Amino acid sequence: MGPHPAVAAIRLAVRRTLADLAAEAGVTPGGPVRARSAPSAQTAPLPALAATATVPGTLIGNARRHPSGLPRTPAAPGSPLVLVAVSGGADSMALAIATAFEAPKLGLRVGAVTVDHGLQDGSAERAEQVAVRLRELGLDPVEAVAVHVGREGGPENAAREARYAALDRAAERLGALAVLLGHTRDDQAETVLLGLARGSGARSLAGMPAQKGRYRRPLLELDRAATRQACTAQSIPVWDDPHNTDPAYTRSRVRHEVLPVLEKHLGGGVVEALARTARLFRDDADALDQWAALAEHDLRAPDGALDVGKLSELPPAVRRRVLRRAALRAGCPAGDLFARHLETVDSLVTGWRGQGPLHLPGGVEAVRRCGTLVFRRQGD
Repeated sequence: MGPHPAVAAIRLAVRRTLADLAAEAGVTPGGPVRARSAPSAQTAPLPALAATATVPGTLIGNARRHPSGLPRTPAAPGSPLVLVAVSGGADSMALAIATAFEAPKLGLRVGAVTVDHGLQDGSAERAEQVAVRLRELGLDPVEAVAVHVGREGGPENAAREARYAALDRAAERLGALAVLLGHTRDDQAETVLLGLARGSGARSLAGMPAQKGRYRRPLLELDRAATRQACTAQSIPVWDDPHNTDPAYTRSRVRHEVLPVLEKHLGGGVVEALARTARLFRDDADALDQWAALAEHDLRAPDGALDVGKLSELPPAVRRRVLRRAALRAGCPAGDLFARHLETVDSLVTGWRGQGPLHLPGGVEAVRRCGTLVFRRQGD
Protein backbone atom coordinates (compact mmCIF):
# COMPACT_ATOMS: atom_id res chain seq x y z
CA MET A 1 0.00 0.00 0.00
CA GLY A 2 1.30 3.43 -0.91
CA PRO A 3 1.74 6.42 1.38
CA HIS A 4 -1.11 8.58 2.65
CA PRO A 5 -2.34 10.93 -0.13
CA ALA A 6 -1.15 14.01 1.78
CA VAL A 7 2.29 12.44 2.26
CA ALA A 8 2.47 11.55 -1.44
CA ALA A 9 1.43 15.06 -2.52
CA ILE A 10 4.05 16.72 -0.34
CA ARG A 11 6.78 14.34 -1.49
CA LEU A 12 5.93 15.03 -5.12
CA ALA A 13 6.08 18.80 -4.62
CA VAL A 14 9.40 18.50 -2.82
CA ARG A 15 10.79 16.09 -5.41
CA ARG A 16 10.16 18.62 -8.19
CA THR A 17 11.98 21.36 -6.31
CA LEU A 18 14.90 19.12 -5.42
CA ALA A 19 15.20 17.83 -8.99
CA ASP A 20 15.62 21.42 -10.18
CA LEU A 21 18.26 22.06 -7.53
CA ALA A 22 20.12 18.87 -8.37
CA ALA A 23 20.12 19.79 -12.04
CA GLU A 24 21.43 23.28 -11.24
CA ALA A 25 24.22 21.74 -9.16
CA GLY A 26 25.07 19.15 -11.80
CA VAL A 27 24.34 16.26 -9.45
CA THR A 28 23.89 12.84 -11.03
CA PRO A 29 21.55 10.62 -8.99
CA GLY A 30 22.85 7.18 -8.23
CA GLY A 31 26.47 8.21 -7.83
CA PRO A 32 28.68 6.63 -5.20
CA VAL A 33 27.36 6.98 -1.66
CA ARG A 34 28.66 5.86 1.67
CA ALA A 35 26.26 4.89 4.43
CA ARG A 36 26.87 6.05 7.95
CA SER A 37 25.88 4.30 11.14
CA ALA A 38 22.29 4.90 12.17
CA PRO A 39 21.50 6.84 15.34
CA SER A 40 19.94 5.13 18.32
CA ALA A 41 16.69 3.41 17.39
CA GLN A 42 14.76 4.54 20.49
CA THR A 43 13.58 8.16 20.51
CA ALA A 44 11.81 9.76 23.46
CA PRO A 45 8.78 11.95 22.77
CA LEU A 46 9.42 15.67 23.15
CA PRO A 47 7.27 17.11 25.94
CA ALA A 48 6.73 20.44 24.19
CA LEU A 49 5.73 18.93 20.85
CA ALA A 50 2.06 17.97 21.01
CA ALA A 51 0.94 15.39 18.48
CA THR A 52 0.71 11.67 17.96
CA ALA A 53 3.29 9.37 19.49
CA THR A 54 6.59 8.72 17.81
CA VAL A 55 7.34 5.41 16.17
CA PRO A 56 10.38 3.70 17.74
CA GLY A 57 13.12 2.71 15.40
CA THR A 58 12.11 4.90 12.42
CA LEU A 59 14.91 6.99 10.98
CA ILE A 60 14.70 8.88 7.72
CA GLY A 61 16.57 10.92 5.15
CA ASN A 62 20.29 10.79 5.84
CA ALA A 63 19.67 7.76 8.11
CA ARG A 64 18.71 4.23 7.11
CA ARG A 65 14.95 3.87 7.23
CA HIS A 66 11.84 5.98 6.67
CA PRO A 67 8.46 5.60 8.47
CA SER A 68 7.14 4.14 5.22
CA GLY A 69 9.35 1.13 5.89
CA LEU A 70 11.42 1.69 2.75
CA PRO A 71 15.17 1.54 3.31
CA ARG A 72 17.02 4.77 2.54
CA THR A 73 20.64 5.24 1.57
CA PRO A 74 22.22 8.52 2.62
CA ALA A 75 23.89 10.84 0.16
CA ALA A 76 27.66 10.71 0.16
CA PRO A 77 29.54 13.05 2.49
CA GLY A 78 30.39 16.19 0.56
CA SER A 79 27.28 15.98 -1.61
CA PRO A 80 25.44 19.29 -2.13
CA LEU A 81 23.48 20.36 0.93
CA VAL A 82 19.89 21.57 1.10
CA LEU A 83 18.65 23.22 4.30
CA VAL A 84 15.08 23.26 5.57
CA ALA A 85 13.87 26.09 7.81
CA VAL A 86 11.94 24.34 10.58
CA SER A 87 9.86 25.94 13.32
CA GLY A 88 8.49 22.66 14.65
CA GLY A 89 5.01 23.31 13.25
CA ALA A 90 3.18 20.96 10.90
CA ASP A 91 4.11 22.84 7.71
CA SER A 92 7.86 22.86 8.26
CA MET A 93 7.99 19.37 9.83
CA ALA A 94 6.10 17.86 6.88
CA LEU A 95 8.49 19.66 4.54
CA ALA A 96 11.56 18.45 6.44
CA ILE A 97 10.40 14.84 6.44
CA ALA A 98 9.56 14.84 2.74
CA THR A 99 12.88 16.52 1.89
CA ALA A 100 14.82 13.98 3.94
CA PHE A 101 12.97 11.18 2.14
CA GLU A 102 13.45 12.50 -1.40
CA ALA A 103 16.84 14.22 -1.34
CA PRO A 104 19.13 11.17 -0.99
CA LYS A 105 17.61 9.67 -4.15
CA LEU A 106 18.84 12.76 -6.00
CA GLY A 107 22.31 12.78 -4.44
CA LEU A 108 21.59 15.65 -2.03
CA ARG A 109 22.22 15.94 1.70
CA VAL A 110 19.57 17.46 3.98
CA GLY A 111 20.10 19.70 6.98
CA ALA A 112 17.90 22.07 8.94
CA VAL A 113 17.92 25.34 10.83
CA THR A 114 15.46 26.22 13.57
CA VAL A 115 15.42 29.84 14.75
CA ASP A 116 14.80 30.87 18.33
CA HIS A 117 13.29 34.37 18.24
CA GLY A 118 13.41 34.65 22.02
CA LEU A 119 9.85 36.00 22.16
CA GLN A 120 8.38 33.38 24.50
CA ASP A 121 9.37 31.78 27.78
CA GLY A 122 11.19 28.53 27.13
CA SER A 123 11.83 29.32 23.46
CA ALA A 124 15.49 28.29 23.62
CA GLU A 125 14.62 24.90 25.11
CA ARG A 126 11.88 24.39 22.54
CA ALA A 127 14.21 25.25 19.64
CA GLU A 128 16.72 22.72 20.91
CA GLN A 129 13.98 20.10 21.24
CA VAL A 130 13.04 20.67 17.60
CA ALA A 131 16.71 20.36 16.63
CA VAL A 132 17.04 17.09 18.56
CA ARG A 133 13.93 15.71 16.85
CA LEU A 134 15.31 16.59 13.41
CA ARG A 135 18.63 14.94 14.17
CA GLU A 136 16.81 11.81 15.33
CA LEU A 137 14.96 11.82 12.01
CA GLY A 138 18.29 11.79 10.21
CA LEU A 139 18.81 15.40 9.10
CA ASP A 140 22.41 16.54 9.34
CA PRO A 141 23.65 19.18 10.01
CA VAL A 142 20.95 20.69 12.23
CA GLU A 143 21.37 24.02 13.99
CA ALA A 144 19.27 25.89 16.56
CA VAL A 145 20.08 29.57 16.15
CA ALA A 146 19.11 32.33 18.58
CA VAL A 147 18.39 35.80 17.18
CA HIS A 148 17.62 39.23 18.61
CA VAL A 149 14.34 40.66 17.35
CA GLY A 150 14.26 44.44 17.16
CA ARG A 151 11.26 46.73 16.90
CA GLU A 152 11.63 48.37 13.49
CA GLY A 153 8.59 47.83 11.28
CA GLY A 154 6.54 46.14 14.01
CA PRO A 155 7.05 42.80 15.77
CA GLU A 156 6.07 40.59 12.83
CA ASN A 157 8.35 42.35 10.37
CA ALA A 158 11.22 42.52 12.87
CA ALA A 159 10.96 38.80 13.61
CA ARG A 160 10.88 38.00 9.89
CA GLU A 161 13.96 40.14 9.20
CA ALA A 162 15.88 38.51 12.05
CA ARG A 163 14.85 35.03 10.90
CA TYR A 164 15.91 35.51 7.29
CA ALA A 165 19.21 37.05 8.36
CA ALA A 166 19.91 33.97 10.48
CA LEU A 167 18.96 31.62 7.65
CA ASP A 168 21.19 33.53 5.23
CA ARG A 169 24.15 33.29 7.60
CA ALA A 170 23.61 29.57 8.14
CA ALA A 171 23.29 28.88 4.40
CA GLU A 172 26.49 30.77 3.66
CA ARG A 173 28.42 29.18 6.51
CA LEU A 174 27.32 25.65 5.56
CA GLY A 175 27.55 26.20 1.80
CA ALA A 176 23.92 25.21 1.19
CA LEU A 177 22.47 25.13 -2.31
CA ALA A 178 19.13 26.42 -1.08
CA VAL A 179 16.89 26.92 1.93
CA LEU A 180 13.42 25.38 1.73
CA LEU A 181 10.51 27.17 3.41
CA GLY A 182 7.23 25.57 4.46
CA HIS A 183 4.79 28.24 3.27
CA THR A 184 1.53 26.80 1.96
CA ARG A 185 -1.36 27.98 -0.20
CA ASP A 186 -3.05 29.29 2.97
CA ASP A 187 -0.02 31.45 3.74
CA GLN A 188 -0.15 32.76 0.18
CA ALA A 189 -3.82 33.72 0.53
CA GLU A 190 -3.09 35.55 3.78
CA THR A 191 -0.23 37.43 2.13
CA VAL A 192 -2.47 38.57 -0.73
CA LEU A 193 -5.11 39.85 1.70
CA LEU A 194 -2.49 41.72 3.70
CA GLY A 195 -1.11 43.30 0.53
CA LEU A 196 -4.60 44.30 -0.55
CA ALA A 197 -5.29 45.92 2.83
CA ARG A 198 -2.06 47.93 2.61
CA GLY A 199 -2.73 49.10 -0.93
CA SER A 200 0.76 48.00 -1.90
CA GLY A 201 0.26 47.39 -5.62
CA ALA A 202 0.56 44.45 -7.98
CA ARG A 203 3.93 43.20 -6.71
CA SER A 204 2.56 42.87 -3.18
CA LEU A 205 -0.61 41.18 -4.46
CA ALA A 206 1.62 38.72 -6.29
CA GLY A 207 2.33 37.19 -2.89
CA MET A 208 5.34 35.02 -2.15
CA PRO A 209 7.37 33.63 -5.05
CA ALA A 210 8.06 29.91 -5.27
CA GLN A 211 11.70 30.80 -5.82
CA LYS A 212 13.70 33.87 -4.82
CA GLY A 213 17.45 33.74 -4.53
CA ARG A 214 18.45 30.82 -2.34
CA TYR A 215 14.91 30.34 -1.03
CA ARG A 216 12.40 27.80 -2.38
CA ARG A 217 8.79 27.23 -1.34
CA PRO A 218 7.79 23.77 -2.57
CA LEU A 219 4.40 23.68 -0.79
CA LEU A 220 2.75 26.83 -2.20
CA GLU A 221 0.27 24.76 -4.20
CA LEU A 222 -0.78 22.66 -1.18
CA ASP A 223 -3.04 23.67 1.67
CA ARG A 224 -2.18 23.73 5.35
CA ALA A 225 -4.47 20.81 6.16
CA ALA A 226 -2.32 18.52 4.00
CA THR A 227 0.79 19.18 6.08
CA ARG A 228 -1.00 18.34 9.32
CA GLN A 229 -2.46 15.19 7.77
CA ALA A 230 1.01 14.17 6.59
CA CYS A 231 2.49 14.61 10.06
CA THR A 232 -0.33 12.63 11.64
CA ALA A 233 -0.03 9.85 9.06
CA GLN A 234 3.69 9.53 9.80
CA SER A 235 3.33 9.91 13.59
CA ILE A 236 5.46 13.04 13.61
CA PRO A 237 5.01 15.38 16.59
CA VAL A 238 4.40 19.06 15.86
CA TRP A 239 4.40 22.24 17.92
CA ASP A 240 1.67 24.85 17.52
CA ASP A 241 3.12 28.32 18.04
CA PRO A 242 0.72 30.34 20.24
CA HIS A 243 1.61 33.45 18.24
CA ASN A 244 -0.26 31.91 15.32
CA THR A 245 -3.52 32.28 17.25
CA ASP A 246 -2.70 35.53 19.06
CA PRO A 247 -5.06 38.30 17.81
CA ALA A 248 -2.37 40.87 18.59
CA TYR A 249 -0.70 39.82 15.32
CA THR A 250 -2.21 40.98 12.04
CA ARG A 251 -1.59 37.74 10.17
CA SER A 252 -3.23 35.79 12.98
CA ARG A 253 -6.38 37.92 12.69
CA VAL A 254 -6.44 37.39 8.94
CA ARG A 255 -6.06 33.65 9.42
CA HIS A 256 -8.63 33.11 12.15
CA GLU A 257 -11.12 35.94 11.62
CA VAL A 258 -10.99 37.40 8.11
CA LEU A 259 -10.56 34.27 5.97
CA PRO A 260 -13.27 32.26 7.79
CA VAL A 261 -15.73 35.14 7.27
CA LEU A 262 -14.88 35.28 3.57
CA GLU A 263 -15.29 31.52 3.23
CA LYS A 264 -18.64 31.68 5.04
CA HIS A 265 -20.15 34.51 3.00
CA LEU A 266 -18.47 34.01 -0.38
CA GLY A 267 -18.47 30.22 -0.41
CA GLY A 268 -15.61 27.75 -0.32
CA GLY A 269 -12.53 28.11 -2.44
CA VAL A 270 -11.55 31.63 -1.32
CA VAL A 271 -8.06 30.51 -0.32
CA GLU A 272 -7.49 28.78 -3.64
CA ALA A 273 -8.85 31.80 -5.53
CA LEU A 274 -6.55 34.20 -3.68
CA ALA A 275 -3.55 31.98 -4.37
CA ARG A 276 -4.53 31.86 -8.05
CA THR A 277 -4.82 35.64 -8.04
CA ALA A 278 -1.27 35.82 -6.71
CA ARG A 279 0.00 33.68 -9.60
CA LEU A 280 -1.74 35.91 -12.15
CA PHE A 281 -0.45 39.10 -10.56
CA ARG A 282 3.04 37.63 -10.43
CA ASP A 283 3.02 36.95 -14.18
CA ASP A 284 1.88 40.52 -14.85
CA ALA A 285 4.35 42.02 -12.38
CA ASP A 286 7.25 40.01 -13.84
CA ALA A 287 6.40 41.23 -17.35
CA LEU A 288 6.20 44.86 -16.22
CA ASP A 289 9.47 44.53 -14.31
CA GLN A 290 11.21 43.27 -17.44
CA TRP A 291 9.78 46.17 -19.45
CA ALA A 292 10.95 48.62 -16.77
CA ALA A 293 14.47 47.18 -16.80
CA LEU A 294 14.73 47.66 -20.56
CA ALA A 295 13.26 51.15 -20.36
CA GLU A 296 15.64 52.20 -17.60
CA HIS A 297 18.61 51.03 -19.63
CA ASP A 298 17.41 53.20 -22.51
CA LEU A 299 16.79 56.43 -20.59
CA ARG A 300 19.48 56.36 -17.89
CA ALA A 301 22.57 58.52 -18.47
CA PRO A 302 26.06 57.29 -17.49
CA ASP A 303 25.89 59.34 -14.27
CA GLY A 304 22.60 57.64 -13.32
CA ALA A 305 20.28 60.56 -14.12
CA LEU A 306 16.96 59.66 -15.78
CA ASP A 307 15.68 61.48 -18.85
CA VAL A 308 12.37 63.08 -17.80
CA GLY A 309 11.10 63.38 -21.37
CA LYS A 310 11.47 59.67 -22.02
CA LEU A 311 10.09 58.85 -18.58
CA SER A 312 6.90 60.81 -19.30
CA GLU A 313 6.25 58.70 -22.40
CA LEU A 314 6.12 55.44 -20.42
CA PRO A 315 2.89 53.97 -19.06
CA PRO A 316 2.51 54.84 -15.34
CA ALA A 317 2.95 51.21 -14.21
CA VAL A 318 6.28 50.95 -16.04
CA ARG A 319 7.45 54.46 -15.15
CA ARG A 320 6.95 53.92 -11.42
CA ARG A 321 8.90 50.68 -11.62
CA VAL A 322 11.77 52.58 -13.24
CA LEU A 323 11.60 55.12 -10.42
CA ARG A 324 11.62 52.35 -7.83
CA ARG A 325 14.67 50.71 -9.41
CA ALA A 326 16.51 54.04 -9.38
CA ALA A 327 15.56 54.75 -5.77
CA LEU A 328 16.73 51.31 -4.62
CA ARG A 329 19.99 51.74 -6.50
CA ALA A 330 20.56 55.03 -4.67
CA GLY A 331 20.16 53.30 -1.30
CA CYS A 332 16.47 53.28 -0.37
CA PRO A 333 15.63 50.22 1.76
CA ALA A 334 13.21 48.04 -0.22
CA GLY A 335 11.01 47.36 2.80
CA ASP A 336 10.53 51.07 3.49
CA LEU A 337 9.84 52.27 -0.04
CA PHE A 338 6.07 52.35 -0.56
CA ALA A 339 3.68 53.25 -3.36
CA ARG A 340 3.01 56.68 -1.83
CA HIS A 341 6.72 57.52 -2.09
CA LEU A 342 6.79 56.59 -5.77
CA GLU A 343 3.61 58.53 -6.49
CA THR A 344 5.24 61.64 -5.02
CA VAL A 345 8.41 61.12 -7.05
CA ASP A 346 6.25 60.54 -10.13
CA SER A 347 4.87 64.06 -9.71
CA LEU A 348 8.36 65.37 -10.52
CA VAL A 349 7.83 63.86 -13.96
CA THR A 350 4.13 64.41 -14.62
CA GLY A 351 3.31 67.46 -12.46
CA TRP A 352 6.46 69.55 -12.51
CA ARG A 353 5.98 72.98 -10.87
CA GLY A 354 9.50 73.70 -9.73
CA GLN A 355 9.32 71.48 -6.63
CA GLY A 356 12.37 71.08 -4.46
CA PRO A 357 14.04 67.79 -3.57
CA LEU A 358 11.82 64.98 -2.26
CA HIS A 359 13.09 63.08 0.76
CA LEU A 360 12.85 59.27 0.59
CA PRO A 361 13.61 56.50 3.11
CA GLY A 362 17.24 55.68 3.76
CA GLY A 363 18.49 59.25 3.46
CA VAL A 364 17.89 59.39 -0.30
CA GLU A 365 16.45 62.37 -2.15
CA ALA A 366 15.01 62.77 -5.64
CA VAL A 367 15.49 66.07 -7.44
CA ARG A 368 14.63 67.26 -10.95
CA ARG A 369 17.20 69.40 -12.74
CA CYS A 370 17.94 70.28 -16.36
CA GLY A 371 15.37 67.84 -17.74
CA THR A 372 16.65 64.91 -15.72
CA LEU A 373 15.63 63.16 -12.50
CA VAL A 374 18.46 62.45 -10.08
CA PHE A 375 18.42 60.13 -7.04
CA ARG A 376 21.21 60.82 -4.57
CA ARG A 377 22.19 60.57 -0.94
CA GLN A 378 21.18 63.65 1.03
CA GLY A 379 24.14 65.95 1.33
CA ASP A 380 25.92 64.67 -1.80
